Amino acid sequence: MYRHILVPIDDSLLSIETVQKAVALAKALDAKVTFFHAQTNYGASSVGALERVMAPTTFNEGVAGEARALLAKAEVVARTAGVVHDALAGTSDRPYEAIVDTAEARRCDLIFMASHGRRGIRALVLGSQTQSVLHRTSIPVLVSTVESNVVSAACDAPLAIIRDEHRSMAAVVHGLEYLVREARASGKAPSFPLLHAIVHYIRAFPEKLHHPKEDTYLFPRLRARTREYDATLDALEAQHVEGAKLVDALAQSVMRYESDPAGGFPAFADAATRFATTQMEHMGLESKVIIPAARKHLTDEDWALIATAFADHGDPRFTVDADEEYRQLFARILNLAPGGVVGAVSRPPSGGGF
Repeated sequence: MYRHILVPIDDSLLSIETVQKAVALAKALDAKVTFFHAQTNYGASSVGALERVMAPTTFNEGVAGEARALLAKAEVVARTAGVVHDALAGTSDRPYEAIVDTAEARRCDLIFMASHGRRGIRALVLGSQTQSVLHRTSIPVLVSTVESNVVSAACDAPLAIIRDEHRSMAAVVHGLEYLVREARASGKAPSFPLLHAIVHYIRAFPEKLHHPKEDTYLFPRLRARTREYDATLDALEAQHVEGAKLVDALAQSVMRYESDPAGGFPAFADAATRFATTQMEHMGLESKVIIPAARKHLTDEDWALIATAFADHGDPRFTVDADEEYRQLFARILNLAPGGVVGAVSRPPSGGGF
């Protein structure tokens, strides 16, 4: 049976589900998963060539791309499921060649990929790429989904976005925990610009975008359909309020730590650990209880409203520009972080998976 599965990923919603399915298969087979992302050669593009001269910092961010961010989110799923995993990125204008070469170099015995992505020519996992992999390799290829043949439930797209946002937050939390462990082990302070970026992301994304969308759309719709989960929803909403206080405490601890690297670590470590533990338990409760309940009780009309909030951001408070800013900030955090953050071993969240 298969022992090592290569899973190519991109930034499409379909790839989010592909990761979930691949990890479930790996867990059933007791196999290892290697996530792989192939990105184009940004430096060879006309925009990249101009930025290299005119804006070196912007050019460096373009070269880094979103590879580490995408891989970190995929690793959250494997880590939560207790599946042995690895992650790597490559630069190639022919993704199918990079996929096959990586599978052979890593001695994978199965390639698990989707047939179609959702972003046209920008996507990695296109039908043409899958077809090219099938023609080029002798390694078995399991095609998980043919998009045109699948009738999508109304809840699929909004739930994929919610899962992806949870994975982004979990990846940042894991990175924060990694920095605490490294600082404790080495006695050296981590990068303070990185810590400030993490705090800014937590304040800007979970606190100002993700949690308000849950409070405004998901939770009220579930309350309207059933009273069974009121106590859990009350607890989650209270945790949203308490979470803001924990973020403030974390921000203050980072500032004190920066002003006193020798004596500020214990308070920072305590604040980071309290925030991380609470955040992971919170997301675990949502994943284990609320999302299955929403699947069961919400109507197509409910999901259409939630989809608008989580995807189109029709509410003036939830703008597309802000969403893209957070996406770029998340990628920047992962690109600034030490190499060990992607692939760092951490505890799984309490009470459910992503």
